Amino acid sequence: MSEIFTPYKLGPIELRNRTIRSAAFEGMGRNNGPTEELFNYHRAVAKGGIGMTTVAYAAVCRSGISFDSQLWMREEIVPELKRLTDAVHAEGAKASIQLGHCGNMTHRRTCGQMPIGASSGFNLYSPTFHRKMNQKDIDEVVKAYGDAVRLAMKAGFDAVEIHAGHGYLISQFLSPYTNHRHDRYGGSLDNRMNFMRECIREVVKAADGKIAVTAKLNTRDGFRGGQEVDELIEVAKELRRLGVDAITLSGGFVSRAPQYVMRGEFPTKAIAHYLPASQWWLKICLYIGSWAVCPTVTFKHLFFMEDALKFKAAMPDYPFIYVGGVTTGEDARKVLENGFPLFQMGRAVLEDTDFVNKLKADENHCSGCEHSNFCIGRMYSKSMQCHKHCEDITPFLEREVQRINRRNDRRERKAGYKA
Repeated sequence: MSEIFTPYKLGPIELRNRTIRSAAFEGMGRNNGPTEELFNYHRAVAKGGIGMTTVAYAAVCRSGISFDSQLWMREEIVPELKRLTDAVHAEGAKASIQLGHCGNMTHRRTCGQMPIGASSGFNLYSPTFHRKMNQKDIDEVVKAYGDAVRLAMKAGFDAVEIHAGHGYLISQFLSPYTNHRHDRYGGSLDNRMNFMRECIREVVKAADGKIAVTAKLNTRDGFRGGQEVDELIEVAKELRRLGVDAITLSGGFVSRAPQYVMRGEFPTKAIAHYLPASQWWLKICLYIGSWAVCPTVTFKHLFFMEDALKFKAAMPDYPFIYVGGVTTGEDARKVLENGFPLFQMGRAVLEDTDFVNKLKADENHCSGCEHSNFCIGRMYSKSMQCHKHCEDITPFLEREVQRINRRNDRRERKAGYKA
């Protein structure tokens, strides 16, 4: 049997194999709670052979919500989440949930207050002004992390993934790009880690060794002025010291370098198509400026591997989880050969929820995902779906997907990433 399909002990739990559905935001919630679509999707991924599926993204409190379609951890949604975890367990998989706070990446009408962040400023992502968190804000959010973990346990989750990357709130405190504070939470890296320390201590205390605690961390922010590998290796060492069982190595800032996270071409026309008519001004902004704000970053297989190996070299006995560009059996084997015991996939198991079963039947199986990012364009207003399975895709959008695919092919061949 391939090592991919051998069990692995992650903290207090055991996964049936080395595959994890990454915490890619599904956009399948409504009124900040779960839906039948979310339930059906994760059950299908579990049935498709995944070792653990991750529900994403769940805000630890209302100020951490950036979309109506995101989950907000509170008592009233626990029964439906328990139904989801029961269904995942019935298919033989484990269930994880990503917990986080979006910080300044939201709007007053969504989060119910002026957005908060490590520092005051203006966020083009929303777009909105946001204010610097005071001590009361910090204490409330830290407590909310612990409360969210206890709710996740009550809902039957086997693990939690704490989002400390991609420019979300913990990442906003870690990065000098967004943290301009002059108190104990700003300045030196040691100070910038204090907010993370307080959150993780609360999480580990709440988990009490009964569920696995993982974290998602950048390998680098992906732009000049952001955090780089050397600093983030020190952050990883601190997460380990605090009791985190494993770290998923990712990269990028959603509000500054989104395609460094997702790779490929920014799906401008898909996003604009699905935006409501009332947001006509945002559609115009997308067409005018998305090429400059969200430039294309060419997709390649295992695109975070080079940086992830630097973390592995610095902490050789620690179980890092690899994510980024795993779309074939060969990719999966390379991940394990490089010393990563687990790997995550997003688009591969969105395009085909049975991907893992097919990989087990054929070790050379390849995902049919074409990296057009239509799924990402759709998730901001609807839900994340592959264009191949989307019933409301128009002929115009289908043609646009094919145009993007052709451009991606040319870029990948030019860069030497495609035969």
